[in-house]
Amino acid sequence: MRAEPDFTGVVVAAGRSTRCTGGLPKQFQEFGGSSVLEWSVRALADRPAVGGVVVVLAADELRGPRGAAARNWPGVAAVVAGGATRAESVLRGLEAAGALPFVLVHDAARPLVSAALVDAVVEATRRHGAAVPVVEIPDTVKAVALGRILRTIPREELRLAQTPQGARRDWLRAALGAACRAGQEVTDEAAALEHSGHAVAAVPGEGANRKITTAEDLGEARRSLGPRGSALRVGTGFDVHRLDPDRPLVLGGLPFPGEAGLSGHSDADVVLHAAMDALLGAAGLGDIGTHFPPDDERFEGAASTVLAGRVRELVEESGFDVVNLDLTVLAEAPRIAPRSAEMRRTIAECLRIDASRVGVKATTLERLGALGRGEGIACQAVALLVRER
Repeated sequence: MRAEPDFTGVVVAAGRSTRCTGGLPKQFQEFGGSSVLEWSVRALADRPAVGGVVVVLAADELRGPRGAAARNWPGVAAVVAGGATRAESVLRGLEAAGALPFVLVHDAARPLVSAALVDAVVEATRRHGAAVPVVEIPDTVKAVALGRILRTIPREELRLAQTPQGARRDWLRAALGAACRAGQEVTDEAAALEHSGHAVAAVPGEGANRKITTAEDLGEARRSLGPRGSALRVGTGFDVHRLDPDRPLVLGGLPFPGEAGLSGHSDADVVLHAAMDALLGAAGLGDIGTHFPPDDERFEGAASTVLAGRVRELVEESGFDVVNLDLTVLAEAPRIAPRSAEMRRTIAECLRIDASRVGVKATTLERLGALGRGEGIACQAVALLVRER
């Protein structure tokens, strides 16, 4: 993980679309206790790679209360006035973006973009110089004129572009400048880069990263939020390890002296491994194998309590808090109940939450299967995360 940010975010909110409802531009509509724009800004500002966000507003909004409010949002480096076209607006954002080598340009009307998608665009941009998230088209595509179908267009190579779109700052600035001078209409940053001869990498986008255009879109987005204006995420985890009598047994961060241990690259704490997978899954951050590869010597014999602490940091960096974690240990031995309270406290300390938010249960397999024969121990986990307003 890089120690210093190398991206600046540019969130474009200079449009005046009022199709959403009530004459109020969609980027200022209320959404889960904040405006659509604030959610979109936060999606970039919360990522470690982003050193600040430039917000591009219409000139009248810049001088008004919404512009003043945006200047005080965490992570906002500048608020600037947009231009007559999207390309001009993004160029003005780039002028205020500072000297970091890369930029992420994001539509203000996409408040549901996940941390995982932002990070994927960041990594692809670093590798290729420019990257765009895209989604497949599920329906058959027709060319239509004057109410008649002209032809069916093969959709295998067609994709719908989303944001954030990443690029080298110097590439994008030159490409947009050339488009503006030539009077070219470019609907997104990738189009300008294509006209300038730059290859743009495609990153799998997300269906949830919808663009809010109509009142129906806004209603659907609001329904995706939980109580108190918070977005809720559920994740599940499962892990199993075979017994290894030559290793000490560690479960839920606790040693069990005199019991046969478990085989594995780290300390093979099957309880914390399942817990970590549930937390990472809920936050859309992959699994423990992604973050702690089993062939990486740094994690050989590593304490899972330390790894769980790092997972907690990743979850927090993604803007989530842990609501609760429920764990079920599947084993013939040892007996978990006498130490369940201690295990709950240990797990809670790793995650920096109250022990009341951690549940630990155990069950046997009634002598059925490999686990029932005592050949290993498994654990299943369910985690609930919340993204606060």
